[in-house]
Amino acid sequence: MINHRAIRAIYLFEMNRTWRTVLQSIVSPVLSTSLYFIVFGAAIGSRINAVEGVDYGAFLVPGLIMLTLLQQSISNAAFGIYFPKFSGTIYEMLSAPVSPLEVIAGYVGAAASKAIMIGLIILVTSTVFVEVRIAHPVWMLAFLVLTAVTFSLFGFIIGIWADGFEKLQIIPMLIVTPLTFLGGSFYSISMLPPLWQKITMFNPVVYLISGFRWSFYEVSDVSLAVSVGITLFILLCCLTVVTWVFRTGYKLKH
Repeated sequence: MINHRAIRAIYLFEMNRTWRTVLQSIVSPVLSTSLYFIVFGAAIGSRINAVEGVDYGAFLVPGLIMLTLLQQSISNAAFGIYFPKFSGTIYEMLSAPVSPLEVIAGYVGAAASKAIMIGLIILVTSTVFVEVRIAHPVWMLAFLVLTAVTFSLFGFIIGIWADGFEKLQIIPMLIVTPLTFLGGSFYSISMLPPLWQKITMFNPVVYLISGFRWSFYEVSDVSLAVSVGITLFILLCCLTVVTWVFRTGYKLKH
């Protein structure tokens, strides 16, 4: 049987940490995203009338939400599992009657919940700056949840792999953030030269942003089926790696 009490304890502990650092956890990313709206929406948006029939300010909304969602999912999950390793309390958890599935559910569930909450706050905040239309709210929520869970798992892997605070930031800053900026957060892939369009298709973040943007305005760079398929593939890869980590005890038991 699943130990729901253990999952709830881990989940609530992580969520309470968010409320203790609300300025850093919630206010800071929302303010940062608002600055993107002001700078890109006002400065650049005034020079671009529309992208694929969508006002440029409104076109930015899905990309900016996805940018913040990826960053927050990874950082929340990575820091969440790293601190027990750093303090040594992870060994108490591993020796307790708590299964790997329950540990993952607690930490990843909390990280994903925080990222989704910030994403929804940014969505509401964006309506102050631009007129937002959500053509498919169910698909929008599905992409929001699926992406948050997937990259929270990825962050969980980073937190286990890292043996220092600097390593927690290497992959998000040097790989994930550049891929997000180059994945169509601020522009449509169709605006690129043909060669760069082909190169960009190797960027997995393109499919996340494209599917998420389709749920808003029914415009996308790739088909919905491909976006969902790539997202599920990344989720499966992360689940496989996490399963291997607990099966082998990589950087947990030694």
